Amino acid sequence: MTGVPASAGGGTGRPAPGGKLGAAAVNQASLWNIANILTMVRLVLVPAFVLLLLQDGGYDPAWRAWAWAAFAVAMITDIFDGHLARTYNLVTDFGKIADPIADKAIMASGLICLSALGDLPWWVTGVILFRELGITLMRFWVIRHGVIPASRGGKMKTLAQGAAVGMYVLALTGPLATLRFWVMALAVALTVLTGLDYVRQAIVLRRKGLARERAVAEADR
Repeated sequence: MTGVPASAGGGTGRPAPGGKLGAAAVNQASLWNIANILTMVRLVLVPAFVLLLLQDGGYDPAWRAWAWAAFAVAMITDIFDGHLARTYNLVTDFGKIADPIADKAIMASGLICLSALGDLPWWVTGVILFRELGITLMRFWVIRHGVIPASRGGKMKTLAQGAAVGMYVLALTGPLATLRFWVMALAVALTVLTGLDYVRQAIVLRRKGLARERAVAEADR
C-alpha cells in the first residue's frame, strides 16, 4: 500500500538502486496513494460544501443537511488520510502541503459562510481564523530551529471546531441549538488556549535554536 510498483525494486519489493533517480521514481509513484487521494477529495468538497450551504439563500434545512454531509465526509477524510500516510509510509511533499490547506479551507469556508448568513458572530470566525493563520506563520518562523509537534490539546481543538461548525451547519432548534452554542464556546476556548501554548513552544524552540547556533559559531572560531 505504498503506491510503489514492485518493478521499482526489481521485482523484490526493495527500493531500486540508483541514488537520486531511484528516490525520484519512488516519490513520483507514491504521489497517487490513498492518503493523497483522500486529501484531494477534501479539496474538491470545499466548493461543493459552500454551494450546498448557500443554496436557496442558505436557510433551507434540506440543503443544509446535504452541506453537513459534505462537511462530515471532509472531516472524516482528514482523520484517515494522515493516519494512513503515517502508518503505511505514504508521506509525500504534496501531502505535506495540500493536507493543511484542505483542513483550513473547509473550516474557514464553513465559518465564513455561517457568519455571512448571520448564524455565527463574526468575532468567533475572526478569532479562529486569526489563530490558525498566526500559528501557521509562526511554524514557518521557527522551522529552521525545529518542528512544533501537534499536541493533544490541538487535536481536541480540531475535534471541537469540527463538531461545532457541523452543528451550526445543521438547522437545529431547541436544546440542540443551545448545545451547539456551548460546543462552539468550548472550541473557541481551546482555540485560544492551544494557540497560546504553541506561541510558548515556538519561543522556547527559537531560543534553544539560537543558543545552539551561537554555541556552534563559538566552537568554530
